[in-house]
Amino acid sequence: MIISKQSIGIIFGILAYFSFSILDATQKTLILYHSVFQLLLVKYFFVLFLSLVESKRKNNIHFYKSKSIKLQIFRSLLSVIESGCFVLSFKYLSLADAHSVGSLAPVIVVALSAIFLKEKVSTKTWIAIFVGFIGVLIILRPTSSIFDPKALLPLLAAFALGLYQVVTKKVSEHDATETSLFYTSIIGIFAMSFLASNFWSPISSSSYILFLIVGIFFSLGIYLQIIALSMASASIIQPFHYTLIFWAIIFGYIFYNDIPDLFTIVGAVIITLSGIFVLTQSTKS
Repeated sequence: MIISKQSIGIIFGILAYFSFSILDATQKTLILYHSVFQLLLVKYFFVLFLSLVESKRKNNIHFYKSKSIKLQIFRSLLSVIESGCFVLSFKYLSLADAHSVGSLAPVIVVALSAIFLKEKVSTKTWIAIFVGFIGVLIILRPTSSIFDPKALLPLLAAFALGLYQVVTKKVSEHDATETSLFYTSIIGIFAMSFLASNFWSPISSSSYILFLIVGIFFSLGIYLQIIALSMASASIIQPFHYTLIFWAIIFGYIFYNDIPDLFTIVGAVIITLSGIFVLTQSTKS
């Protein structure tokens, strides 16, 4: 039995999101005892290593040269905002809640692509995007007494990630993947080195192990995603982003004894269905 290239790409995509789910489960523990800047500093050092590996693999000795410096800096800052808000949200929310709201990102990408890249979006798609935001409102329950403004962190992260992906799409017209990885790492390391030094928390021996796990699975997830996208289109891989919710529920229960309530489950289902519909429609257009 011969497996198609697209099927292999899907397998790598699923493995990439599984790696990200392990990463997030680990980050939820670390963020309770260390600053978000320390976590990001470690992650960006691993991104730098990954950019060097990828440039070596492609024999690209000019990987540090960009034709879109301003856009690279902008997307790198968006990466810092997205990662920072999402990781920080683990301190206040369960993995399931954070990922359910954060999974709105693919829907936001389509909406922002219509606004900034002038891509055509049908009325049905706009309705689905609106429905996705209703799913977020169901999860966050802004009129409820339990609502906390900190719950908006994953939503802000989703917006930053959506804009980040739109800018990345624009940058990819001129720069290679390893170039984008390099600028993301350099700017991230520069910014986090300054901030982490001012918000430093002592690191125990057990935390060193967790930091290592964060670096490994973050790099592994990105690398598997790169391979997946080289074998299948983004429209095929993106829907598997929603498997993160599935793993978030499982890992949240196993490691943190978090059980999602009915609002989270209903909201997550609405966001997932609207997201898959939006991605399907964008593929047809």
